[in-house]
Amino acid sequence: MQDTNFISAMAEENKKEEVQDSTEVQDVAGMDNSSQPTATKQQDNPEKFLEEFNWHNYEEGIDPIDDDKLEEFEKLVEENFVDTLNDEVVTGKVINITDRDAIIDINAKSEGVISLNEFRYNPDLKVGDDVEVLIDVREDATGQLVLSHRKARVIQAWERVNKAHDEGLIVNGFVKCRTKGGMIVDVFGIEAFLPGSQIDVKPIRDYDAYVGKTMEFKVVKINHEFKNVVVSHKALIEADIEEQKKEIIGQLEKGQVLEGTVKNITSYGVFVDLGGVDGLVHITDLSWSRINHPNEIVELDQKLNVVILDFDEAKTRIQLGLKQLSKHPWEALDDNLKVGDKVKGKVVVIADYGAFIEVADGVEGLIHVSEMSWSTHLRSAQDFVNVGDEVEAQILTLDREDRKMSLGIKQLTPDPWTDITTKYPVGSKHKGIVRNFTNFGVFVELEEGIDGLIYISDLSWTKKVKHPSEFTNVGDELEVVVLELDVEGRKLSLGHKQVEDNPWDKYEKEYAVGTTHTAEISEIVDKGATIDFNEDITAFIPQRHLEKEDGNKLKKGESAEFQVIEFNKEFKRVVASHTAIHKEEEQQIVKQAAKKAADKNADKTTIGDVNADLQALKDRMEGK
Repeated sequence: MQDTNFISAMAEENKKEEVQDSTEVQDVAGMDNSSQPTATKQQDNPEKFLEEFNWHNYEEGIDPIDDDKLEEFEKLVEENFVDTLNDEVVTGKVINITDRDAIIDINAKSEGVISLNEFRYNPDLKVGDDVEVLIDVREDATGQLVLSHRKARVIQAWERVNKAHDEGLIVNGFVKCRTKGGMIVDVFGIEAFLPGSQIDVKPIRDYDAYVGKTMEFKVVKINHEFKNVVVSHKALIEADIEEQKKEIIGQLEKGQVLEGTVKNITSYGVFVDLGGVDGLVHITDLSWSRINHPNEIVELDQKLNVVILDFDEAKTRIQLGLKQLSKHPWEALDDNLKVGDKVKGKVVVIADYGAFIEVADGVEGLIHVSEMSWSTHLRSAQDFVNVGDEVEAQILTLDREDRKMSLGIKQLTPDPWTDITTKYPVGSKHKGIVRNFTNFGVFVELEEGIDGLIYISDLSWTKKVKHPSEFTNVGDELEVVVLELDVEGRKLSLGHKQVEDNPWDKYEKEYAVGTTHTAEISEIVDKGATIDFNEDITAFIPQRHLEKEDGNKLKKGESAEFQVIEFNKEFKRVVASHTAIHKEEEQQIVKQAAKKAADKNADKTTIGDVNADLQALKDRMEGK
């Protein structure tokens, strides 16, 4: 080694200088006059000699060295020994390996020591290998130079990662393990995060398949504050795919049939890999039949032929079709099928207005809700069928050109109106179910397809019904009488009160005008009061007819006699009067007094008797 030879040479020079210095010392002491130049210098100019003499070196025993040799020594030190900074990475050579340490020569004043633990990743380390190190401690307690290989690797790794990020370089990384949301990758000794979405352009189903692999990555993000590194393998693939896409799309034509592999399945369609470029088969283009999800037709990694329906070269979008490779089901429909034929099918869709029935693969017919029942009272289609039901129906219309078909279920059963006059003649009594209300009446279903209307005025003989809901509820059973029948208009007029006799026929005699009845004032109103003769008849008492014989008026809860002064059976109106009771008595007394006066001669009634009767009437009217 050069520095070893240099030290040997310096040792030889020191021996020679020792001999020379010994002679010079003897001359200084005046013991030997053989050395003329030195003695002459000391004798000729002793003051200058003493002024320039290096007493420090003399006292310390340091031999003087010529300036030219000292400069040569400093030059050799500068060329052979490195002066490293604490944070600078240098390359050293392994010169010895012990049980615990590796001795590293970095051309410094002494060798450095590194623990073998820092080389666990490199079990094949041997003498003569070059390693990167960082000065950790220049001199420990024993004066030893301590180095760090691990710190040097970290510093150099971050420099390489930053360079790869700034310059967009491709780096190699080792996939160490799985973690939440992705993978941990070793890049230059730094643990970087690989998100699951950045592993490949296609969705990854088995993350474990990548553990233990060495792959190429691109550094996409560095967080210097938290020392986080994010890498991507997908970015490298996408760059290649973009070029492939442009090349492939440039060769595409509408109607072209290609083979592809199912790459991803979503609720709205299937993505197919066409060999470097993806296309979408929308769910409506997978099958001529209705399907709920694409996985009913295809599965992942399945190879299939698709036809190009459309593509956008600028946006690199490709629209594919699968069902277009097969003949349209309407074209394969039986030519003998015609209106009036019966067909069977499965309910595939239910809407408010009806249900769609698949009578053949890809061929559907609509059963409108009005064709599900003979009833004129329309209901929801869900009241008749459910999705998945197998039903039989009759073809009502068939348009092969527009590919439309309408079906009916009610046509499979006889029309109940065909013998309506026989089953429901006018005046006949029946029972029905309340199906619906209107402001003017109640719809009652006598049987499937036969509905009738009860007008609000035909609900009760005695009650004044403002709305049908005050009298009955939907689902209640009512007894009815057929009042009118319109076969052509398919209308039935029903009545409920007609089931019983009209009680007002009886009340007309019982509560005739002039009849007197006892009742209690039930309510005082603005213009009078009301009394209840029975549960059906409520009579009205005008204000002036509430006056009693003493001049006061009847109050609520007070019982008295009342005379019917008005009875209207048609409008169910009854008016009564209490005043008429005692007014009539007064009139009778006056008439009797007048009669007595006229017959005074015959009955020998005196004027005094008449006056007495009139005085009694006056006292009665005055309440005496």
